[in-house]
Amino acid sequence: MAFQISATNPEHPALLLELPWQLPLEEWPEHQLVPLPRGISRHVVRYARAGDEVVAVKELAERPAVREYGLLLGLDRLGIPAVDPLAVVTGRTDAAGEPLESVLITRHLGGSLPYRSMFETTMRPATMHRLMDALAVLLVRLHLAGFAWGDCSLSNTLFRRDAGAYAAYLVDAETGELHPRLSTGQREYDLDLARVNISGELLDLEAAGALHPSVDPIEFGQEICARYRSLWEELTRTSVYPAGKYHYIDRRIRRLNDLGFDVAEMQIASSSNGDTVTFVPKVVDAGHHQRQLLRLTGLDTEENQARRLLNDLESWMVTQDDYAPGDASPGSRLRPDGRHPHAARPEVLAHRWVRDVFRPTVRAVPPDLRGSMEAAELYHELLEHRWFLSERAQHDIGLDTAVEDYIANILPKVRDPLPDPAREPGPPRSSPVPEQR
Repeated sequence: MAFQISATNPEHPALLLELPWQLPLEEWPEHQLVPLPRGISRHVVRYARAGDEVVAVKELAERPAVREYGLLLGLDRLGIPAVDPLAVVTGRTDAAGEPLESVLITRHLGGSLPYRSMFETTMRPATMHRLMDALAVLLVRLHLAGFAWGDCSLSNTLFRRDAGAYAAYLVDAETGELHPRLSTGQREYDLDLARVNISGELLDLEAAGALHPSVDPIEFGQEICARYRSLWEELTRTSVYPAGKYHYIDRRIRRLNDLGFDVAEMQIASSSNGDTVTFVPKVVDAGHHQRQLLRLTGLDTEENQARRLLNDLESWMVTQDDYAPGDASPGSRLRPDGRHPHAARPEVLAHRWVRDVFRPTVRAVPPDLRGSMEAAELYHELLEHRWFLSERAQHDIGLDTAVEDYIANILPKVRDPLPDPAREPGPPRSSPVPEQR
């Protein structure tokens, strides 16, 4: 078979042609590679630079490479958190004409780390609970979309900071299957695999002395099951309410919104005698706050980051002269739609906040100190630091003062690109607490 690059973007093949495809991946020269931490994989994986992008290159047989490429494209269309597929390369040969394995190319997920890199310093139990939360959310989202993972584990996941929590991304879809809908048996099989894999991975860390002494690997493996089932039940359960109590349905939808999910389709039916109403959320989409922030500001962030930025945006809006709440005070002169005569639209205020508050605040942090931290996460950190300093001073110290103190006293002390965001008693994470070894 002739050498071929199948890519999602017409610009990628030209960039990828510069890579040394005539060499086995293990023999690629150092100047082509990017020294980023890698997780455990059954295949050879390397990070390389293609133009201005960093890509992950995985060497495997042609059929599974093409299949995984297609599955990742399917997950991308469904909006599932997974690595972004760029291309699959087939028909490789070495200088002597001998065949080489095909490769799958994905875009490096900026600001992410494999779990083993996160355990280089012993991770606190509170942080590990957050990892289980993130992985449970990812598995639920996959199952809602009809994707059976077939190998859910910490090793097959990348983690990014998300405003005091973590966001989990699927990084290996080789064993996955995409269906219109999963059966209970398919979901339970995936969940049992996750339990066994996670317990095994944590036992491995325990043997290497990299696990906190209070952590029981078996219990943490079981924890993913409990967290998954709790979230799945909340997202899919059938509710029966008294007739006329339609605000109960609204309350249920608001609770799902608080969890970060939108109800895209629902089923409401009255009982035969009209005494009760049955409510079933049929289609649930994740990313409620992400979509809201993107619509208002154009900022594309993780879910918890979006929630935090929306709170700050709302707090800023009420300080503006042309802001008007939805329910104004009695006696005020309002337009027919209930707003003040000169009130600005929320979208206008939101873009003003991005221009006058968000962007100047982020740009005030020198790039060499910021490192790979994304803008939304950095802004969250600055808000946390402002809260911490204000609590200590017993008055609001303002964002500008918080930025100056953060640059002078916090960023120079950050030791790794993904510090522990766990919230434990004491100061917030922006004032680092030494990890236990």
